[in-house]
Amino acid sequence: MKHNVRTFLQISALSLALSSANALAANDNKPTTATDAVANARYETQIWTTYALSPYLRANQLSVSVVAGKATLSGHVAEAVHKELAGEIAAGVNGIDKVDNNIVVDADYAATTNDGKRSYGDVIDDASITTAVKSKLLWSKHTEGMDTMVVTQNGKVVLTGSVATNEAKQQAEKLAKNTHGVRAVDNQLRVNDKAPAAEKSTIMADSWITTKVKSTLLYSSNVAGADISVNTVGGVVTLAGKVDSGVEQALAIELAQNIRGVKRVSSTELTF
Repeated sequence: MKHNVRTFLQISALSLALSSANALAANDNKPTTATDAVANARYETQIWTTYALSPYLRANQLSVSVVAGKATLSGHVAEAVHKELAGEIAAGVNGIDKVDNNIVVDADYAATTNDGKRSYGDVIDDASITTAVKSKLLWSKHTEGMDTMVVTQNGKVVLTGSVATNEAKQQAEKLAKNTHGVRAVDNQLRVNDKAPAAEKSTIMADSWITTKVKSTLLYSSNVAGADISVNTVGGVVTLAGKVDSGVEQALAIELAQNIRGVKRVSSTELTF
């Protein structure tokens, strides 16, 4: 009987020791819960989507795995700066505490092609261009109200529809060409004197004018819009800041002047 009791106590002690060891191991390597899995998937998607949108990374076959706040990156790039960019993007995601960057830099690496198919990033770029061009046409005093369609594919913008004057047609093409990401413009707009013309006397709120001028400058491919401040009082727009050249200064003034509701542009504080 005593032998059985002693054996039972030994087994109990061994079981307790094993349980304690398993508990300690579990603390060091906690199983992934459903909530953790969802969070990991969200982080992975956010990082991958940013890679897909980046013109420097979208063509590379990069893999992302996130576990317990640690992002592990793998794949190949041709330049070290692209590896660094991938790491910085992952580290910048809220919830990522550590990045294990295993991306291999290979100068001979050739990015994969899509055999003519547009990537996710290309589709987003084209949609962004279309939105920017449409917005600029809507805000312009020369093209507002036109019956215009805008389609973008691989950076090429096609304008179709009808306009009231040849000047409006030319302005539409100019606005499209001077937009970030646009590689070419196919202007198929037809001049039709029965088409609705832009309104000549439109009163817009100063805050609206300021916002649209800022946005138009930021959309421009030839103006450093982020370096130019905009203020509007009574329809008079004041541009201030520093630009690289007189050509850039003139274009900034022209873009501001073409916004609906702008009466005059003051550029004495816009220097180069």
